[in-house]
Amino acid sequence: MVLAFGDSLTAGYGLDQGLGFAPQLEAMLRRHGIKAEVVDGGVSGDTSEAGKARLGWTLDGMQRKPDLVVLELGANDMLRGLDPGLTEANLNAMLAELERRQIPVLLAGMRAAPNLDPAYVARFDAIYPAAARKHGAALYPFFLEGVAAQPGMQLPDGMHPTFEGVKRIVVNITPAVKQALRGS
Repeated sequence: MVLAFGDSLTAGYGLDQGLGFAPQLEAMLRRHGIKAEVVDGGVSGDTSEAGKARLGWTLDGMQRKPDLVVLELGANDMLRGLDPGLTEANLNAMLAELERRQIPVLLAGMRAAPNLDPAYVARFDAIYPAAARKHGAALYPFFLEGVAAQPGMQLPDGMHPTFEGVKRIVVNITPAVKQALRGS
């Protein structure tokens, strides 16, 4: 079982039921011969602080311990201009909790919007590689790789992926998910 734990990007914001990240990743893994159930643990609007607050009870409420958690949070922190130090502390706390529970993690990184202050961008973009190194977690550097700012890949809001955008995310991240599952 894989838990896709994140925000609106994993929750499939703006898409019909069954078209978001978790169902598309599950279908892709099955096409690759991996019979993994992918549970959608995405909550639209969540910051890293909100994710940290709900991680424990989400895991406690699952029928069994996940074989892998794809941890995707921080985009809303960046959009709200929250201190990258706070985002980093929250991600580190979640990674430590998953480590304590002996649950492998694929940390799905985020990048700051290029129109933000360069100092903020540098601080924010450094969070994910540093957190992955600190906790020995696998890192997928940028969850929206090939989707951000690409025509036809985002909903009219310019932030959330379309069905085709999610499909691209899934195609891109699947090798990292398969590798992380092999290591678990």
